[in-house]
Amino acid sequence: MNSSSGWRISNQKILVSWTPDSGKTQPPMSIIDLPKEQDLVEYRVDRILEEANTDTRIVVLARQDGALDTFPIWVGAAEGNAIKLALDTMITPRPMSHDLIKSFAEHLNITIQRVVITDVKSSTYYATVYVANKGIERTIDARPSDAISLALRAPCPIYITQDVLKRRSTTNLDAWLAKLDSKHIGTPEVQET
Repeated sequence: MNSSSGWRISNQKILVSWTPDSGKTQPPMSIIDLPKEQDLVEYRVDRILEEANTDTRIVVLARQDGALDTFPIWVGAAEGNAIKLALDTMITPRPMSHDLIKSFAEHLNITIQRVVITDVKSSTYYATVYVANKGIERTIDARPSDAISLALRAPCPIYITQDVLKRRSTTNLDAWLAKLDSKHIGTPEVQET
């Protein structure tokens, strides 16, 4: 175990040791199972849709292998705009937060290897950013929107676990997305006369 970090990777598991502020050493908190490669499906950002009624954005992920499957994630307007900037490879006059994180990583020789959407609880998705430095891989908990923004800037692959794909709600999803994508955003469906 690397005593400075408290992390040890062992056969697809990470062992975590934690020392609270009081200085007392505790036994390992938990063993975290890493998703196996065969449990992951690679996706890419297909498009960003604007949900005019709620001032949110919908990040639509599509299978990287071309299979017909979309995976939408609702994010805030600012988060959606950050993803759109990266997707469009727009360069801002000053670095955005995700650009700053990427710059820190580069200067510290940390490689952002991949992001994985790992869990869904109460309709909220969770993600993990995998980074490596000097042959040691570590994971960082992240919101999917931040993880996707970093993935587009790094660049690195975006994966979703099979478990998350099985537990998502997809009732009429593709028809709803097609309708939302095709209508003119911001125009009421019924015109007043």
